[in-house]
Amino acid sequence: MLKRKYPQSRYFEDFEIGEVFYIPSRTIGDAEVTAFRTASGDTHPLHYDTEFARERGLPTVMAHPFQLLLYTTPGASDFSYMIEDTLVSFVDQTARFIKPVFRGESLYPELKVAKLEPQRTTGIVTLASTVVNQRAELCMEGEMNFLIKRRPPGAD
Repeated sequence: MLKRKYPQSRYFEDFEIGEVFYIPSRTIGDAEVTAFRTASGDTHPLHYDTEFARERGLPTVMAHPFQLLLYTTPGASDFSYMIEDTLVSFVDQTARFIKPVFRGESLYPELKVAKLEPQRTTGIVTLASTVVNQRAELCMEGEMNFLIKRRPPGAD
């Protein structure tokens, strides 16, 4: 039986500033808008009613900003497999929503190691998160902090 190969688990010391974790692109369609509306409970018509959006001068329905945030989830990249055995805690997250995203747009999320803060037995890995659209315009940016185990003395 063929098994999927996962990246090797990594300790805090194994990460490098500038290292990039790519997340598959997404195109915002009716299914994505409906799924987010169902999961979030947000029923504002701006996010699902095309005529309502057009009456307000928008080209079509707008994706909810938190939907963009979801597309930067580390679980969609190899990063989550790399910290599977060494993650202590997801500490916090920030986000700035810079440009609206409308149905039909394609999004390209990315995570990049921005900062490494060593501590005694752990360290904080800061990932910068970005989402750009098909025109390479920045739509969202933020940071996520993870508390990761340091390599124990004598471990390879």
